[in-house]
Amino acid sequence: MIEILAALSAGAAAGLRLGIPLLVIGLLQGSNLWSQVPLLSRISPYVLICLLTSWSLFELFASKKLGGQRILQLVQLFLSPIVGAIMGLAVDSATEMPNWIIALIGGLLALVLQLVQLGWFYRLHGLPLWAVFIQDALCIILVLFAVDAPRSGGLIALILLWFAIRSAKQWYEWYWQNRKNRGKV
Repeated sequence: MIEILAALSAGAAAGLRLGIPLLVIGLLQGSNLWSQVPLLSRISPYVLICLLTSWSLFELFASKKLGGQRILQLVQLFLSPIVGAIMGLAVDSATEMPNWIIALIGGLLALVLQLVQLGWFYRLHGLPLWAVFIQDALCIILVLFAVDAPRSGGLIALILLWFAIRSAKQWYEWYWQNRKNRGKV
């Protein structure tokens, strides 16, 4: 059960940002630098540090402007399930649970959270700056919790999933209310 909570926490972090969780998980491994992370272990650590640091900085700065948010939403929508699966496998310790289940959990949660961000982005015509700062902080916290306190990280991820479900319900009601109002005009 702890592995599932860790995968949820790591997947939620990947649903918020792409480069930051991968960079943090690599740096937390110490001198091994991504040696136990699937797919990334085949790439030179120096190349990964350069790529992930550059992308993380781009995420941090581009997310503060509307145009940058649009670019990030597009890239993150397609890459978040892959990064979520990689993150789920990265925090997975030796367990009897199949790796594909852990990867699926992390990837699907990352995709769901990214879709919710995309929905709020278009509904609000851009994410407010305070929400972007919360995303940045929450992303780092979720990665740290996935490694050190998977129960707490999993609980935060489940709260984010609950928020996603509530958002979908609110969008559904908003859609039907707008549709009903258009019919009266």
